[in-house]
Amino acid sequence: MKTRNGHKTYPLNVAQKFHIYYMDFCPKKEVLNIGTSLTIEYELDIEELKRAVYKAYERCESMRVRFAYDKKEEQWYQYVADREERDIEYVDFTGKTMEEAAEIMTGWTQVPFQREDSPMNRVVMIKTPDGCQGLYVLGDHMLMDAQSLICFLRDVIELYCNVKFEYPYPLDMRSFTEQLEKDLAYEAGSKAQARDREYFQKLIETSEPIFNGIEGPGQLEEARKKFPGTRAAFSATAQVDSALDIFHLEEEPTQRLMRFCEEQHVSLQCLLIMGIRTYLQKMNDNDDVSINVAYARRATLLEKKSGGTRIHSFPFRTILSKDQTFMEGILAIRNGQNEVFRHTNFNPVEYFAYRSKTYNTPQGATYEPLALTYQPMTLKEKGLDQLGDIRYKTKWYPNGATVQAMYLTVMHRPDDNGLDFNFEHQVAAVSRETLERFYYYMCKIMFKGTENPNLKIGDIIKLI
Repeated sequence: MKTRNGHKTYPLNVAQKFHIYYMDFCPKKEVLNIGTSLTIEYELDIEELKRAVYKAYERCESMRVRFAYDKKEEQWYQYVADREERDIEYVDFTGKTMEEAAEIMTGWTQVPFQREDSPMNRVVMIKTPDGCQGLYVLGDHMLMDAQSLICFLRDVIELYCNVKFEYPYPLDMRSFTEQLEKDLAYEAGSKAQARDREYFQKLIETSEPIFNGIEGPGQLEEARKKFPGTRAAFSATAQVDSALDIFHLEEEPTQRLMRFCEEQHVSLQCLLIMGIRTYLQKMNDNDDVSINVAYARRATLLEKKSGGTRIHSFPFRTILSKDQTFMEGILAIRNGQNEVFRHTNFNPVEYFAYRSKTYNTPQGATYEPLALTYQPMTLKEKGLDQLGDIRYKTKWYPNGATVQAMYLTVMHRPDDNGLDFNFEHQVAAVSRETLERFYYYMCKIMFKGTENPNLKIGDIIKLI
């Protein structure tokens, strides 16, 4: 397929194909939905806000992308529509409770998109029961991730402020199709792809990882009844119904963690990985721990401002003995992360297929009990800071489905820059009580380690 409705078509890139790959196995197609709201304690000009949304659509190619399926080739393609002409709805929740409003927006989030020749997002102007006004945005993960969503919202705000308050006009967004062509060139047998393939194949061939359960070795022991000697286990279930449980870390303790990271020149992502893997080490009495880590892949200006979805997720394995110090563990993670960063354009599906083939992993089994995403980008530092002391709120809404047992997204809250730990999990696989214990011990490990970085990992495990 070369054109569709008069528009040039493009193949999907690897990040998009990954979402198609797992959506095909999921009975609930809303699994790809991302729903969020941004509201401000301020009386907005709704007509001007609507114009700002239309202008943001005009400036952002990825928000105008449509999909088309070629039945002959059995392939999905995509193209960019010229303009967005849908009416931008306004919904006033006045008279309802905050819980009722959230329930309605959760309902919106659980309606899958029509996939062919159809918009893959929805923007609704809202007024919440507490008197705040703003936007609800629903996107499809094949064309949106947390960074591109924040980028779009920021653009709407800056366009609105330019008209209403004469703030500077925002810098242009970048071309989605230009970045897509770069991605496709990499995937078409480039030298960079060959280098990345060699790196990951050597890494995989080093030795086989081992599964460490969130609640201990029970799942691995169960898997070995059917597959004697296996080092993989079955963490997810066939029941894809999910819940979203959120734990809030206050501003002051968050600042303590951030201060440690700044002083030691490490990212918060490294600290989070250390907390998670040490908890799994404690629960399974095993030094060899693997988890999946998501990488945003937005280093260049083109990558940062072209929208779409760029997340690639790879296993990250650490083997840290209990005799090593917390700081030694952090530095080992930082070095390992820096190495992986250089190769994250590689196809994760190819990675997992090669690993399964290398170790003859039972179908459906995994070595990683959870996935981690850390989102450092905030609206506070990138856009809403110009509104001074006006308070604003963001809220994420669950889509009700996931193919993973547990997915942890850590983000900064807009009002106080504290951390929110968003656990999306299969209801049948992980209980709320398990999450509470996981969160409690992960935080204890991070605080104990940052306060005493020369403590041995084994001592931290004993002390908590």
